[in-house]
Formats: sequence, structure tokens, C-alpha cells
Amino acid sequence: MATTDAPRAGTAAVATHLVGLRVRDVRTYVEADVELGPGLTVVAGPNGAGKTNLLEAAYLACTGRSFRQAADADLVRRGAEIGHAAATVMAPSGPSVFSVGIDPAAPRGRRLRVDGSPVETLLDHPARPRMSVFLPDRMVLVKGGPALRRAHLDQLLAVLRPASMPVRRAFHEALRQRNALLSSLRARGVDADRAGQELAPWDRTLAEAAAGLTVARRETAEAIRPAVNERAAQLGLSGELEISYRPRAAEDPEVVLAALQERHAGDLERGFTHHGPHRDDLAVRRDGRLITRFGSQGEQRLSLLALLLGEADVMEDASGSRPVLLLDDVMSELDADRRERLVGLISERGQALVTVTEASHVPGADDAAVGRIDVTPGSAVATAVAGGRRAGSSS
Repeated sequence: MATTDAPRAGTAAVATHLVGLRVRDVRTYVEADVELGPGLTVVAGPNGAGKTNLLEAAYLACTGRSFRQAADADLVRRGAEIGHAAATVMAPSGPSVFSVGIDPAAPRGRRLRVDGSPVETLLDHPARPRMSVFLPDRMVLVKGGPALRRAHLDQLLAVLRPASMPVRRAFHEALRQRNALLSSLRARGVDADRAGQELAPWDRTLAEAAAGLTVARRETAEAIRPAVNERAAQLGLSGELEISYRPRAAEDPEVVLAALQERHAGDLERGFTHHGPHRDDLAVRRDGRLITRFGSQGEQRLSLLALLLGEADVMEDASGSRPVLLLDDVMSELDADRRERLVGLISERGQALVTVTEASHVPGADDAAVGRIDVTPGSAVATAVAGGRRAGSSS
């Protein structure tokens, strides 16, 4: 795999980024080795050539999982028995190699390593780059139902407020136990008064965890709001973009407890808990109107980009490291002015990989500071590395 030589000492100013990616028998690739620079890289090729697969391999190598929620058998190239993806990462502490071996026939399926040593997870390693992904499918974050936005908010919560994750786990465990009890009580035909007595311990546990999770989610939504609004304006989205948390539970455990107790009869009839943070939403509005209902396709795309870029800003402030941006088919439905604006924003600092069918869709793609990877079916060739160097690595 291609690497960039850099001393370990005195690298505090180095932004964490990928310097090389090696892929073997993953998706459509027999093998590919590409060198990457710390700035913007354009990944160009026709539809179906494997551009998204290359981004997926980078994400897989650095996280141990796919951004498509794919099964192991889906990740391994048809006709191959195992797959492998590895990324050489330059961090302030120096270079590290993160790798994932995929064997669908093995009991654990995926083998994770850092610098050759087996690990249980890649997510906790201090040198691992954070990643922010734009896929056309992610438009469901602004167009789809609240469950997807809750999950997205909780992923951000894990990055910005990791100390709150035990509260989130406690809430979901208490919710699971309470729902199981409700289902059992309903099946046994227990009346509401008797059910209330059996539910009391779980009511208290759930109320305390629900209140804590509500606070953490609200604080996270408030933390990203200014940055998201600023990025929306810079992308040329007219009007004020507002990200607002819409909780279903209070932040006072006693208030949540009372609400749960008031709903015993209704919960018993349904067989599950109807009140709590598992019904929250994250609303995206432009000038007070829900963009899911009143925004055009282009405006919804800009809103999602503003959300992801604003979150990247906040993550950088919190961790000191800017996430690597993986942007798939991001230029679609953006006019020339907004493409120019987007490239200006993602070129400011940090690493970004952008897929397009034609390199000309990216303003400034021929600049010396911009890297280039040309993709054809089963092949990826880095013809230039972000920063102006010519690349010699290919599949």
C-alpha cells in the first residue's frame, strides 16, 4: 500500500487522514491500491464502475463495518472466498494501518487489526479517523421518518457526548424490559391496577434514563444548530435553516414517571410503551417550514449537506480532528454556483473523497491541490494525489 513518509516527532499539526487504501476481493474489486492526499480527491468513473464501493472500502477499513449495513457475504467479491480492506492512516502520533478481513464462513466473519495486531473494535482507537458520509440514500434523513433522525442524532451523541452512552443503553434496556412485561401482562389479561404494581420498578428505571437521554439529545442538537445554519448559508440555501429537537419526554424524571403512570391502561392495551424518547424527532425547518414537506429536492439535498458539514465542524471542535468526508454523487441536482460553493467549503481543510461520473462536475478538479482517482469496472487508478504530486499506485 502506498504510504507517506513522515516523522513521528513533531507531527501535532498533522490532520488525521488516509494516505493509502488497499482493497482485495471487496465488492467489485479484485485488487486496488490507491494513494491519497490530505485534501480533496475526485473519484471519477461511469455509473456502476465501483466508485461507491471504493468509498465503502475506505469506511470499512477504518470502522470495521459498511455504511450500507451489508452482510459479510455481500461484501466479498463474487467468486472469492474472503475479502480484505486496509487503510494507512496518518495521525498526529504517526502512521497506523487499520485493516479488516472478511470471511463469511468464519464464526466471527470479520477480523480487525491495527498495525497487524488483532483488536476487538476499531472504533475506540485514538488514531482512527472520524468519517462523515453523504450517500443519495441518506436523503431519507430529511425526507423519511423520525426513527432515522433519532438514530443519526444518537450516532452524533456518541461522538460529542460519549459519557452519555451508558444512559442511552440503560434507557433501551429498560424500555425492552418494560415492553416485555407489558406484553406478558396483556397476554395474561391482568387489569390496569395490578399491572401498575408490576410496572412500578420499570417505570422508575425508565423515567430516570429517559430524562437523561432527553437532556443529552437536546444539548447535542443545540450544539450543532449554529454550525449547520452557517453552512446552509454558505451553500446558498436561502432563509434560515433550523435544526430543532422535538422530545416526547420531559427532562425531569418525576414528570416522566407521572406520564408513564398515567398511561398504564393505554400501554397495557397496546402491549408496549407509547411515551418516551423512542418517539423523539429532529425537525429540519427552513424559515419555519418543515423542509421534508415544503422543500424542493435540491433544497433538501443542501439541507442534508449543511447538516453533515455543520456536524463535522462541531466534531472537529470537540475532538481536535476533522472527520474525513466521503461524498457519493453529491453534485447531482446542484447548480454550478452551489457546486462551486460546496467545493470551496470542503476544500478549506481536511480530507474529502467525492465521487462523480465526470471530473468536470467538480469545479477546480484540474487544480494541482486536487487528487484524482479514475475508476473503471474492477479497477481504480490514482492519477494525481491531493497536494499536487502525481500518483504511481494503481490496481
